[in-house]
Amino acid sequence: MSSSDRAELSTLRSQLEELTERVVAVASRYRDTFDSAVAGDLYAAERSLFGARRALDRAIATLEDG
Repeated sequence: MSSSDRAELSTLRSQLEELTERVVAVASRYRDTFDSAVAGDLYAAERSLFGARRALDRAIATLEDG
């Protein structure tokens, strides 16, 4: 893996972490409100972002091993 690819993937991973934190912050504001369905949707988005981060980690590991 080239160092530029490693840097790009590392940046993408960091952005996913930041997005996840932001989504959770908004979700927590809706958790105990009449709009709690919004929180449920946002927590589903959080899980998807977490899955994307794990997939990115696997791709990085595969490139480093190969």
